[in-house]
Amino acid sequence: MKRALVFPMLLVAAAGCALPAAAQVGVTVRFGPPPPRYEAPPPRPGPGYVWVAGEWFWNGNRYVWRRGRYVRHGGHWVATHWRQTPNGWVRVPGHWAP
Repeated sequence: MKRALVFPMLLVAAAGCALPAAAQVGVTVRFGPPPPRYEAPPPRPGPGYVWVAGEWFWNGNRYVWRRGRYVRHGGHWVATHWRQTPNGWVRVPGHWAP
C-alpha cells in the first residue's frame, strides 16, 4: 500500500517544482510605463561591481519603480526595458551579456 502512494506523491512534488517556471511568462500591459527616473549612482562599493539602473515594474495593477543597485558581475548589463507590440507593452527583463 505504501508503494502505491510513492509515485503519486513524487508526481505532486515534481508539479510543485515546475510552477515557478510557469510564473516566468511575460506580461502584456495595455499602456507603456512612465519615463525612467534619473538616479545618481552612489559610490561603487568595490571593484567588480556594476550599477544596474532602476526600472519600472508592473505589479498587476500599476507601474512601480524599483531603485537602481550595484551588483557584482563581470559582464555587461542589458537593462530591463518595455517593448511595444500589437497587443500592448511587454516587459523584457534585464540580463547579462558577455
